[in-house]
Amino acid sequence: MDNAPPDWTLLRSLLSVYETGSLSAAARSLGLSQPTLGRHIRALEVGLGQPLFTRAADGLRPTEAAASLVPHARAMREAAAKLALVAAAQRQGLAGEVRISASRIVAHHLLPPIIAGLRSEHPEIEITLVASDTSENLMFREADIALRMYRPTEPELVTRHLADLPMGLYAARAYLDRAGRPETMDDLMRLQWVGFDRSELILRWMQGLGVTGTRGFFATRCDDQLVYWNLVRAGCGVGGMQARVGDADPTVERIAPFVALPGLPVWLTVAEPLRASPRVRLVIKALAEGLRTPLDPDLATR
Repeated sequence: MDNAPPDWTLLRSLLSVYETGSLSAAARSLGLSQPTLGRHIRALEVGLGQPLFTRAADGLRPTEAAASLVPHARAMREAAAKLALVAAAQRQGLAGEVRISASRIVAHHLLPPIIAGLRSEHPEIEITLVASDTSENLMFREADIALRMYRPTEPELVTRHLADLPMGLYAARAYLDRAGRPETMDDLMRLQWVGFDRSELILRWMQGLGVTGTRGFFATRCDDQLVYWNLVRAGCGVGGMQARVGDADPTVERIAPFVALPGLPVWLTVAEPLRASPRVRLVIKALAEGLRTPLDPDLATR
């Protein structure tokens, strides 16, 4: 290539093709048409004087030339993301979008009334809610604010413990009418249970209570937490849920008060530069107030 640095737009396309393995997947990822993405790759190849990808049965395979560019393209992507964060934080008005990422259960059951109240008071703020049980990349602005059930450790992120959401054990009333309501731990263990498929979260929780179990203990299993909860509601067996969700559901009954479940921690996370944004600060305040629980009375002083 000549001495001029390659256009970032072209390098971004290269990086996307490298990471997704095909033009079509990269085009979807970037919101571009496949022909446009193809032109970007060809422009880079002309400048380099050699191919960047070869076709294979499973997609496109990068050449050594492409692989050599990838670390530099990733560094440019990270720098561009940080510049975008800083620029977004400089916008002092409240008008604009804030993207919130939260688990599907929290997004479905807890956040809608909080967002409705926020929008009622500040209609100039647009809210995009990303309901996902995977962690969004805040540095690349896949979300501006994330609510996570664990404490993030990335150094570029600012975290705040919002609350410990009370948890309980629940089963459908119709199921309990048939199977009986447990009065002892032995009664509880004889009931049918709904568990996770690949996740070992419930098994680890049971071990913490001194109960040894395996995946086969659960007659019904699902890793999607919204579906998991609907299986409990339908009468498939006992399951755990946030008390704010379970206590408000007339189809289920809270059982086994002799089992003390630990609270579910909620951590609010934001990229450090965005803390300066008045719009983001206001949304953080609304989320903190809306998720406050009786077990966390001193939230405002944290």
